[in-house]
Amino acid sequence: QVQLVESGGGLVQAGGSLRLSCAASGRTFSSYAMGWFRQAPGKEREGVATISWSGGSRWYTDSVKGRFTISRDNTKNTVYLQIDSLKPEDTGVYYCAADRGFRADSSSYGYDYWGQGTQVTVSS
Repeated sequence: QVQLVESGGGLVQAGGSLRLSCAASGRTFSSYAMGWFRQAPGKEREGVATISWSGGSRWYTDSVKGRFTISRDNTKNTVYLQIDSLKPEDTGVYYCAADRGFRADSSSYGYDYWGQGTQVTVSS
């Protein structure tokens, strides 16, 4: 069992930065690949970044490449999402999720565990 708790969201002006954190409980965190997803009002949840259990493989959706950086610290059971050059279209609830296998796509289907989400609002 893995429990995930996101933090770091907030209200920020366009062009600003945020660092989201996802703290995991459980001693098996390092065996899970992780993903960050976002859901804007009225839209489906979409994957924005994923990272393998070791951190050696990473994937980003096209709209965030060069602005988002996913990383993890297995000694702290935490995965991060550094978000730079924020845009109003980045607004949404950001979720982290854990899965046994690394995925290089935006699908949210089949992830084993989910956090409760953290709100990111970008003002223009």
